[in-house]
Amino acid sequence: MTIDASKLKVSLEEGERWRRTLHITVPADDLKAERQAAIRKLSTRLKLPGFRQGKVPVGVIEKRFGPVVDQELIDRVVQEAYRGVLDDRALRPISEGDVAAIEYQPHAELSFQVSFDVAPTLELGIVEGFKVERPKVQIGDEEVNQVLERVREQEGVWAPVEDGTPVEGDRVSVRIQRLGVEGDEPRPYEFTLGRNEAIPQVEESIRTLEVGASGEFTILFPDDFPNEERRGESDELRIFLDGRKALELPPLDDALAARVGDFESLEALRARVREDLEQEANAEADAVVRAGLMEQLIAANPFDVPSSMIDQYIRSFLGNDEKLSDEAMLRAREQLLPQAEHAVKRFLVVAELARTRNLSATEEQIDERIDAIARESGADPGEVYARLQKAGRLEQLEREITDTRVFDFLKAGSTITEAA
Repeated sequence: MTIDASKLKVSLEEGERWRRTLHITVPADDLKAERQAAIRKLSTRLKLPGFRQGKVPVGVIEKRFGPVVDQELIDRVVQEAYRGVLDDRALRPISEGDVAAIEYQPHAELSFQVSFDVAPTLELGIVEGFKVERPKVQIGDEEVNQVLERVREQEGVWAPVEDGTPVEGDRVSVRIQRLGVEGDEPRPYEFTLGRNEAIPQVEESIRTLEVGASGEFTILFPDDFPNEERRGESDELRIFLDGRKALELPPLDDALAARVGDFESLEALRARVREDLEQEANAEADAVVRAGLMEQLIAANPFDVPSSMIDQYIRSFLGNDEKLSDEAMLRAREQLLPQAEHAVKRFLVVAELARTRNLSATEEQIDERIDAIARESGADPGEVYARLQKAGRLEQLEREITDTRVFDFLKAGSTITEAA
């Protein structure tokens, strides 16, 4: 037997953040019929000493199994009634229903409530007229030279240095032993000075040593040391400098340009570096514009985000799709709530604009993007499509196209100025 939703007493309470609570009452007559059906079904399968199977009196079943029958009845009726009301009222929860306040006595009605979240209904009344300043993109020789220096470093060769004390940028091989710790053996390390790969005082101590020498030093652990328990503590160390290497950089010339890529000259490499830096800077500037437009769009069309969507974002962000403990979720909420709320709002308003303004990515646009990817990689479009599908990236590609169309729409209706 299925619960008839039309016979139920139902009221819907609207709470904050798109929380809804159904108050449902199942009439006593319906419960009685359900309970009698459950008793009859049990009697046909029950076998007790002194009774033939299927012939156990109802009174005996009531006495021995009444509470069990009632509990199973409540569980089943609550679920069936809840699902029936959702269908009857066309409610579409986005979270699991939390059942509470169950009240039931044998031969009486059953009442309970279920709370859940529903998807927000957005009304984006203001979607244009925003003003955003775009950062000025200007790549100078200094930025280009910094990249070229990194290219030189990547092509450099580490050469042993036999004399003198190490300087910043040298690669050192050391052994470090804790004094005052019985049985502690020197432990080998290798790192580059000046790159925060070791405690500052350890590096300072190494700079005083010649290759092959050792010394004893008192080291203070800094306040940002990864092991919080050791912060502020001191330690007595013996440091052995076993080796020192200096990075020999190649000359910045046409030969280097040819070695790192298909460049005819250093000037060609320099031009490519500048072009790449300008592309990165333009992408960053566009990101600033997008962020500014989104901030203003959300501010102009305020709405609350369901708590369940915030929690789902937090679980996804932490890489934990399972339900976190209450304590863990509380800590995560304290740290991530503003970020989670903004991310969910951004997702919802982009989706709503895409829906209402017909800005969702079309199949033709997806195919065009795949063709472009295929041309850049020299692959067949069919192979690119299959690769994206296998990696689960087709939906991501669709979202990227939709995002671009939405922000193009926002930019067209807004004023974008260039920073001075």
